[in-house]
Amino acid sequence: MSAPTSTSAAVHNDGPTRAKGVRRSLRATPTAWVIWAVVAFFFVNLAGVVGSVLVSSFGRRWFDTWLPSGFTTQWYGEAWHEFGLLHVITVTLIASALVVALSVVVGAPAAYVLARQNFPGKRLVYITFLLPILMPPITYGIPLATVLYKFGFAGHLSGVVLANLVPSVPFVILTMTPFIEQVDPRIESAARMLGAGTRAVFLKILAPLLVPGLLASAILVLVRTVGMFELTFLTAGPDSQTLVVALYYSMSAAGIRAQQSVDAMAVIYTSMMLVLLVVALRFVNPTQLVARVKEEPE
Repeated sequence: MSAPTSTSAAVHNDGPTRAKGVRRSLRATPTAWVIWAVVAFFFVNLAGVVGSVLVSSFGRRWFDTWLPSGFTTQWYGEAWHEFGLLHVITVTLIASALVVALSVVVGAPAAYVLARQNFPGKRLVYITFLLPILMPPITYGIPLATVLYKFGFAGHLSGVVLANLVPSVPFVILTMTPFIEQVDPRIESAARMLGAGTRAVFLKILAPLLVPGLLASAILVLVRTVGMFELTFLTAGPDSQTLVVALYYSMSAAGIRAQQSVDAMAVIYTSMMLVLLVVALRFVNPTQLVARVKEEPE
């Protein structure tokens, strides 16, 4: 009879210990509370800004009240026709598709060379590719736009594409390199021993294995190009403005226009970016972008 008693006593004695453990897990240092408070404050303000724009895009009139006097969808129709959004979105998609295609075509072979070859100055080449990504685009965008205007590219769609290639190609290279490093070089060697040429090895062996990396690079470059303001603003003309540049001109251009139509345009742009980000996170594993799988010495 003593065994159940000791067991029940142990259970009763363990109860306060567990409760103390739970209470201890809820405690945090003052620094942690400050950090969480700042993060919460940031997200509350972000939700307030986005929410106010969203509500304004549907409001009839909104003066000195918590909510508009009524709601309507007419501002989206007016923004669509007033700002020519069909043409703007078409230009945005065409420019983004060209940048993605050219970046992958140029960046994938360059990433393969960097992943497979060791040569003097390789680290310096990596740093060089990092510069357009780490530096603010405006720092090199102004001299780049000057050169493009000198040769007649700026002011047209070709100038927008060329300007966006400067940060996009290094982005593809740095994104693809980890994926290529994860492919065992012995697979390529075995294919070459069986008579496969360079083209066959790349198209039939490497390409299927690198589909996740190619897809990740393409989606991330697409998101970056659609959201790129500085380089596109410096090189776009009246007929080659992307959605983000057209949104800026709708707010700053001379003339009188309803604030609700501008807010509707902002909601369209934000929705477009959210869709792209959701697609990117659906197909891209962020941990793969920094992974480095190296063959251990035998």
